[in-house]
Amino acid sequence: MGFEKEASSSSHVLAPLPREDTPLLSKSRPLSSQSKTFANVFIAIVGSGVLGLPYTFKKTGWLMGLLTLFTVAFLTYHCMMLLVYTRRKLESHLGFTKITSFGDLGFTVCGPIGRLSVDVMIILSQAGFCVSYLIFIANTLAYIFNYSTTNLDPRIWGFTPKSVYIWGCFPFQLGLNSVPTLTHLAPLSIFADIVDIGAMGVVMVEDIMIFLKEMPVLQAFGGFSMFFYGLGVAVYAFEGIGMVLPLESETKEKEKFGKVLGLSMTFISLMYGGFGALGYFAFGEQTKDIITTNFGQGVVSILVQMGLCVNLFFTVPLMMNPVYEVVERRFCHSRYCLWLRWAMVLGVSLVALLVPNFADFVSLVGSSVCIILGFVLPALFHLMVFKEEISWRGMVLDGTIVVLGVVFGVSGTWSSLMEIFAPKGVY
Repeated sequence: MGFEKEASSSSHVLAPLPREDTPLLSKSRPLSSQSKTFANVFIAIVGSGVLGLPYTFKKTGWLMGLLTLFTVAFLTYHCMMLLVYTRRKLESHLGFTKITSFGDLGFTVCGPIGRLSVDVMIILSQAGFCVSYLIFIANTLAYIFNYSTTNLDPRIWGFTPKSVYIWGCFPFQLGLNSVPTLTHLAPLSIFADIVDIGAMGVVMVEDIMIFLKEMPVLQAFGGFSMFFYGLGVAVYAFEGIGMVLPLESETKEKEKFGKVLGLSMTFISLMYGGFGALGYFAFGEQTKDIITTNFGQGVVSILVQMGLCVNLFFTVPLMMNPVYEVVERRFCHSRYCLWLRWAMVLGVSLVALLVPNFADFVSLVGSSVCIILGFVLPALFHLMVFKEEISWRGMVLDGTIVVLGVVFGVSGTWSSLMEIFAPKGVY
């Protein structure tokens, strides 16, 4: 099952109406240069998960943390390119119509079941990330501007600071999420990248100064039981698998996309590794779950948190793009729909407003959906499409990724569910 192969142009007088197998992008769009593609890849992957890396290194040990991080980065890049190779094979060699998203690829390989599975997981993961971004932004702004040791329940015009900041972001997010193409978001992506790199650079410099002064006791390996913890955090940190095919579709020089993606992943990996290791080196066993809280409410902490808020604010529309592609295809015949996008922004904002503690839900999504999307499905689709020409080594590699992904996904999902349903407040 899959997309129908293209017929000759003379056999059609009128353009057919969009169907389930209609590609998402029917009109030509402006294409991105290599620098714009690099910026969009960077901002699509880098998110709030980076703040937890120093704490993760404390639990896993700095050497195990680095090894785990770089291994996940390599496998993530490998699986991203598997999606690209699979799409190129289906389009160029087998003659299928244009495949522009993960969902299109799922339909081409596995039919409606494949598309539905990918669509549901993309909506859950991408929208879930955006909800966590809005919660982080609102809570961070409330901590910076409304924190008080005497008033434990501050109010702004009778409302909680979190609700005020979420609704304050709402009209601006409506405007940003109205942009129809990723290429037009590239300038904002570049600006957000600069702010993010600057904020993280300040933290790393501060970490080095504190390390040279304090020289805390460090451990290289934290025990095998901590490996799975570090693995889960690393997988969550390298989010963005749903953006690969849309980004490659809008790249001007597609033959260089793999190189650009590889450079982006290498840069992000080194940045992640440096940020996580230096944070742990600076504070040792005193490293907190969010590294900025180790700096208290000083100037450095405020600048870093504001920088991350700016980065995540401009990341929301980029991360919502795959969600829009899914809902517009299913409800608007793949046509751009402003009111539907605004409805999705409203829905994400309401969830961010109503969910008091999103950590358990993010853990569940990261342990289940992210592993399936990031590793299992790319390797499975690649294996199904290339099964007649792939070498036995390639077949073993794809099969190993699928099996390990399922095992880690099931165990991670079970652990997350046990945490969610575990009795709270019982000592």
